[in-house]
Amino acid sequence: MSEVVPGYPDRLIPRLGHERDLRARTLTNLYNPRGTAEGAWLDSLHARLDAAVAAAYGWPADIAEEDALARLLALHQAPAPR
Repeated sequence: MSEVVPGYPDRLIPRLGHERDLRARTLTNLYNPRGTAEGAWLDSLHARLDAAVAAAYGWPADIAEEDALARLLALHQAPAPR
């Protein structure tokens, strides 16, 4: 079963001689431009992910990071339901 995301290829096909480009693809290089025009696409994805996680927990979409962390900690510390 294919789980294709619209706008992305079904699978990555390596190109010969592409190894040098792949070595430059690090998380540091990916996240360094966040907060700039170049990193706006990643900021947008993070905002969408944050809203989806908040919705999954039934929290407001614009919940402050500190509030979300406090709620997650409380959930973690609560006894497991039996």
